[in-house]
Order: sequence, then C-alpha cells, then structure tokens
Amino acid sequence: GRCEITALDRDMSHPRRTIARQTARCACRHGQAAGTARAKPACVDARLIASRQWCGMEPCEEGEQCALLRNRSGWSCMRQLGPIKTITVS
Repeated sequence: GRCEITALDRDMSHPRRTIARQTARCACRHGQAAGTARAKPACVDARLIASRQWCGMEPCEEGEQCALLRNRSGWSCMRQLGPIKTITVS
C-alpha cells in the first residue's frame, strides 16, 4: 500500500516541547491498515492496530527504542542522549 501526509500542524508555543498533529491518507491492501513505520505513515498489519501493539509496527526511527504507553493510547520513541518523542493515537 501507499500513504501520503495530507496535513501537518506544529504547535511550538510550549517551552521545550513541540506538539505536532499529522494526518495521512493511505491506500492499503487487504489485511493492512494505516499506521507508522520508521517514523513515517505506512500500511501495516491490521492486527497490530486492532490489538494496540503499536511497537510491532516498528514506528520509531533507527536507533530509537519503542515503549508502549501504559494505557496503550500510543508509544514513545527514546534515544540514549536525545529527546523523548511521545505519539498518541486518536
């Protein structure tokens, strides 16, 4: 399948924090759903989305570790000496 970003909004009004909202449109094959792979929109196994096993999509950039948020509402991508990126699904 294929995905494209259709909208990107960044809010930098908070000190030391950037809030970004991204909307993507995907045309996925049967058994796939819109998700994230390597920090980009992608078609992924629909079972990962249904079970909220976000880290199974390999959503973080290379060199980052993925951790599920406690309530499974999203994930965090962490690098040893870098900022933590937290992604929530809505």
